[in-house]
Amino acid sequence: MNGIIIQFFHWYHPGNLWKEFTEKADYLKDLGFTAVWFPPATKCDLGKEGRGYDVYDPYDLGEFDQKGGIPTRYGTKEEYLNAIQKARESGMSIYADIVLNHRMGGDEAEEITVHRVNEENRNERLGEPFTANAFTKFTFPGRNGKYSGFIWDHQCFSGIDIIHKDQEEIKGVFKIHNEYGTEWNNPVSHQFGNYDYLMGADIEYRNPYVVEEMKNWIKWYISLTKVNGIRLDALKHISADFLKDWISYIKTEIDPNCFILGEFWKDDAGKISDFFDRMDNLLSCFDAPLHYNFFTASKEGKEYDLTKILDNTFLKENPLFSVSFVENHDTQKFQALESAVSDWFKPIAYAIILLSKEAYPCVFYPDLFGAEYTEIQNDQEVNIVIPKVEVLTGLLQVRQQFAYGEQINYFDHPNCIAWVRTGDNEHPGCVVILSNSEEGYKEIELGAEHANAQYIDFLQQRSDTVTLDEEGKGIFRVNSESVSVWIKK
Repeated sequence: MNGIIIQFFHWYHPGNLWKEFTEKADYLKDLGFTAVWFPPATKCDLGKEGRGYDVYDPYDLGEFDQKGGIPTRYGTKEEYLNAIQKARESGMSIYADIVLNHRMGGDEAEEITVHRVNEENRNERLGEPFTANAFTKFTFPGRNGKYSGFIWDHQCFSGIDIIHKDQEEIKGVFKIHNEYGTEWNNPVSHQFGNYDYLMGADIEYRNPYVVEEMKNWIKWYISLTKVNGIRLDALKHISADFLKDWISYIKTEIDPNCFILGEFWKDDAGKISDFFDRMDNLLSCFDAPLHYNFFTASKEGKEYDLTKILDNTFLKENPLFSVSFVENHDTQKFQALESAVSDWFKPIAYAIILLSKEAYPCVFYPDLFGAEYTEIQNDQEVNIVIPKVEVLTGLLQVRQQFAYGEQINYFDHPNCIAWVRTGDNEHPGCVVILSNSEEGYKEIELGAEHANAQYIDFLQQRSDTVTLDEEGKGIFRVNSESVSVWIKK
């Protein structure tokens, strides 16, 4: 059976994460988690306010006095390495979040040549090229050349979003003219004409010195941290040619068993499959289309046809390389890809990814532990409470104890679907049934070897007992907008 990942953070996590994980590692192990996805550990432009995605210095894991202090939001380098060691002792793998797309918080300004582009069509130039100043030089004075003496300048970047001209700060999307060209890198997503540019100072992967530095850095990082895998951020903005070469380097020169998980954010499974094929099966991908199915189903309620819940998903197209999730830090309330799955539907969604045979599921921190945070919207404070999903620990126990063997689907009613996990030599199997409308039921035949057996709902949503007949047939029920998992008494 596949393992299971915990995304051990969310966008509004208050910090000191490495220490918190060290305290909770044994609990997570007991729940059956086999891998932990940590946020980026690198020093941010916003210092302790940064979430890890505003990368300043990838060699500073909370070791140097830069951007306002030594620790990152999540702790110090020592605490990070301790957390990884604790995970290893608990038998869990660590997946490190890696941001390859951009840098932020340059140390010095340079005079550069740029042209402005239409943000809706990045291939369209707005006016002629001109000179301006931009913070494209990264010297990392706080680190003073330790680990790497590489200096980043405008030859290392393809675009920028803030320039200075005639004492004025101008925001937009500007294509930097450097010796590698005046046009964007082409092997990227062609959303907005060309989606090479996302944010900050966009890294120029046609520069061979940059490619060499990024190989040196990942070798340093994996050798130091001993992580078992990496989660790669924002892949539709990065040259597929570079990615393929860089991932191949990791697999051949550093660790052939390194698990690589990509965020190629598309709501179309076919487009994820095209990208995956281009990468020669070198990485797994998050199943964003399945998340959007959950989101839509939670909004439409009983109008949604549950028999179609797996349609157009990467899980259906390529289960071996698909990672399923209900929500993540980008989809939570107030974030860039906000598409929060309604609370009532989360138990159903988690049952689907945790108890299906093919899925490699990833559980989101607030759904296990709950979360509360405040965001400013239109000058007003808005309090958000994400309650923990009460049946989630029960579903995790079912996954550990019962959800084994073949899967037989009963996807035959738009509001009530079920499946049987037949079990194996060590595990008895179970019947999973869920409804997005009123109370539902399924008549299921488990075979004569189960004649007269009694079944109870492990999740205790139902208090009745199902008694099978001589042929091993019985009627299994589920409450309105709920999930039940029936196991042999």
